[in-house]
Amino acid sequence: MNPTKPEPQTVNRADTFKLLAAGTIVLVALVVFYAFANHSLLARVIGLLAAAGAAVAIALKTEPGAETVEFVRGARSELRKVVWPTRAETTQTTLIVIAMVVIMGVLLWLFDVLLLWLVRLITG
Repeated sequence: MNPTKPEPQTVNRADTFKLLAAGTIVLVALVVFYAFANHSLLARVIGLLAAAGAAVAIALKTEPGAETVEFVRGARSELRKVVWPTRAETTQTTLIVIAMVVIMGVLLWLFDVLLLWLVRLITG
């Protein structure tokens, strides 16, 4: 097996139907949301959120949904391991970057002025 190529994923038939059902619920909820535009916005939004919640709950019962949940859990655990810089380190690094940008800007401006002077000298 080639480690650089991702393994093709196959979704079983039950998962396909579950994902189709979740998509259908969302589409029907959107159609109903706009079809009942003359009714209370609060009621329509609550209905839309309930339908979205039901669709997510159904989608999470599939294999891709379980893999997504596992990925999010892994990402959160890795995020907890990150050592964030202190406020002083962040400020110091930011000031260094700003200073370097200003210095490089001045150097490039001087180089541009020098080239302009040389071109005018050569072309008369």
